[in-house]
Amino acid sequence: MKRRWNVKFRVRLLRLSSGGPLIAALNPEDAQVLDLHPLDRIKVLYDHSVETVVIDSGAEIPRGSIGLFEEVAHALGLREGQEVEVKLARKPLSIDLIKKKLDGQHLSKQELSQVVWDIVHNKLSDIELTFFVAASYAHHNTLNETVWLTEAMVEQGQRLRLRKKIILDKHCIGGIPGNRTTPIVVPILAAAGYCMPKTSSRAITSPAGTADTVEVLAPVTLPLERMRHIVEQANACMVWGGALNLAPADDKIISVEKSLMIDAESQLLASILAKKYSVCATHVVIDIPIGPSTKITSRRRALDLSRKFKDIGRRLGMRVKVALTDGRQPIGNGVGPALEARDVLKVLRQDRDRPMDLEKKALLLAGELFSLVGEKDGLMKAQELLRSGQAYAKLKQIIKLQGGNPSILPEHIPLARKRYVVKALRPGTVNHIDNLLIAKLARIAGAPKNKGAGVYLHKHLGDKVKVGEALMTVYCDSQDRMEYVEQITKEMQPLRW
Repeated sequence: MKRRWNVKFRVRLLRLSSGGPLIAALNPEDAQVLDLHPLDRIKVLYDHSVETVVIDSGAEIPRGSIGLFEEVAHALGLREGQEVEVKLARKPLSIDLIKKKLDGQHLSKQELSQVVWDIVHNKLSDIELTFFVAASYAHHNTLNETVWLTEAMVEQGQRLRLRKKIILDKHCIGGIPGNRTTPIVVPILAAAGYCMPKTSSRAITSPAGTADTVEVLAPVTLPLERMRHIVEQANACMVWGGALNLAPADDKIISVEKSLMIDAESQLLASILAKKYSVCATHVVIDIPIGPSTKITSRRRALDLSRKFKDIGRRLGMRVKVALTDGRQPIGNGVGPALEARDVLKVLRQDRDRPMDLEKKALLLAGELFSLVGEKDGLMKAQELLRSGQAYAKLKQIIKLQGGNPSILPEHIPLARKRYVVKALRPGTVNHIDNLLIAKLARIAGAPKNKGAGVYLHKHLGDKVKVGEALMTVYCDSQDRMEYVEQITKEMQPLRW
């Protein structure tokens, strides 16, 4: 066991960010004298403040100095050259709990709460967090563990509490390019007088998340009180959840899943339902697309996931309905923030060239929400609100309240300047569209960072194709990207006919 000690060091600001974990660095000789090793914990004391940090070593740190990453310096309000006291600290309790999970054992409610607390308060290093995510992937959480994980995620963040008896929400588990139903469903339900405070994510591995698309129309990075004010005025909002500190542990877990390219089922369930629970949703519709190039490839798996969503939702006090939808191809014509925003406006404006598949799916989901709250003929009600213009008027109100231009037209939304049109070399009928390849092409083109980049589909499954007809147009932001897009489309054929 290491002996206790207190030592003073001069602060050296490294002007480096860890993105979360609290990290300090010592000269290797100082670390050796104190018997400190990478991932050991120390406490940095200054002006009665204490922060536990993960120790690292760096030869560029002078003897007698301690290098602090930005997160530590900011937390303690430290400046270059100030003197701090350092003492040994125990490792977080979560380390033993992560080992327990790695061994295939189940965690209790209290243990999961401890792990989530340590994640939110940056007590775990990136490696330790990665082991927790990997352990949950290798040893699936029980239903109880998933419920407790969901509750712990919400407890460690803010909650939006509204004086409403019924609060609606919806979510798609992803895997389908386009599929931008949320900005259509939300105005329909809000126009009917229902409360729908929608928080959405940005793209992780897709060409656009709902927040990326809505941001083309209005700001989405809003504080919680502003969100509350908008909901009180319009019955709804569409904002980026990452700016609200709602279930903050979820964002950290997702970042690890992204780098590992894994999608643990229990964390998928907890992630989705935690965001709904954090806005006090009472009625939720979950969209699970099924198809050969989606997250869920079989109806059997979808039904199993559906059962779990309903069971966990019930234990959290939410009524959950699951819609199993067709995931064989992208939904809508556009893939990428600007192209998807154009599709949304065209549907809500009822333009003649609107994507009818997007409209049909949005109406289906809106109808399911109406049905869930006891409305009769929900699909017919949703159609009436859309075709009468009431839903479009509600969207314009939401856009204005969030700081956007409510008069924006589809053709006013700029697209990337460089275009590559993929044309048919022979006649036929489209019989296959690869969701993964379409998404990949849109990302190569520059989406979602460049909101005007992406893919526009001129043809869908079952459409007839003539020689020389356009199959899709790719919008790029650079010549290099354009050349890569051309190469990929020739080699892999995302559309086949």
